[in-house]
Amino acid sequence: MTSDLFSLAGKIILVTGASRGLGRAMAAAMAEAGGHVVLNGRDQAALGAAAASIRDAGGAVEIAAFDVTDEVAVNSAIAAIVGRHGRLDVAVGNAGIQHRRPLLDFATADWQRVIDTNLTACFVLAREAARPMIERRQGRIILTASMMGPAIARPTVAAYVAAKGGLVALTKALAVELGPKGINCNAIAPGFFATEMNTALIDNPEFSEFVGKRTPLGRWGRNEEIGGQSGFKGREKPVTIALSNGVVSRRGAPGRRARYPLEVWAIQPGSCIFPVINRNGSRE
Repeated sequence: MTSDLFSLAGKIILVTGASRGLGRAMAAAMAEAGGHVVLNGRDQAALGAAAASIRDAGGAVEIAAFDVTDEVAVNSAIAAIVGRHGRLDVAVGNAGIQHRRPLLDFATADWQRVIDTNLTACFVLAREAARPMIERRQGRIILTASMMGPAIARPTVAAYVAAKGGLVALTKALAVELGPKGINCNAIAPGFFATEMNTALIDNPEFSEFVGKRTPLGRWGRNEEIGGQSGFKGREKPVTIALSNGVVSRRGAPGRRARYPLEVWAIQPGSCIFPVINRNGSRE
């Protein structure tokens, strides 16, 4: 029964930014749960390596190399997936970039580049993925937000903070519009994870000490620790979950169907401290 509850068997899943880091970890976890995963990224060689690793572990995987900021390419990729498989069950908007500069040195072009990749691309992905999902009145859209933005902020990353905060707001908007059409929309908000994007911070002893003091396990998060969250959010049976210090509680009476399926999670090693946004839009 447990395996069925968390199974993604037969699901067609697109994960953007899946050649490395959290995207690769999420893709691997969803493939392990039985999904057929389409890995997206811009680096064909890196995608090939990620796909080979998942395939070697017994997962079903294919690759789709395109730039998420290229709207035509996004449209073509989703159309191709639906053409090959007849549907798209889950879309994970995970691709993202970072640019660190003090505010007065932050060029407008760099601001726009981060916003285009981290926020606008997720809007385009969600819109285009929703088209075939609406036809079937079934689907899952998962966006990788961050605790940076909706919960906390740090200097020199204004565009990143704004984009990730915007993703949480976008998730709410998607949820209330697409929920009645049978599509669950969720955001996963990671804390401090040891990804390639954070290499400069990981190599900074002072910042790593800060992370150690801030997180209950006293360390950076590991990529594989986020994989299960994406698989959980992509499964067919929806449920509202509140998380605090690793304790999971179920909200709502069993069997009741919520009108607006929405959850926002924050993931840190050992605790989840971001306020859950319920399906009715209220906060806990």
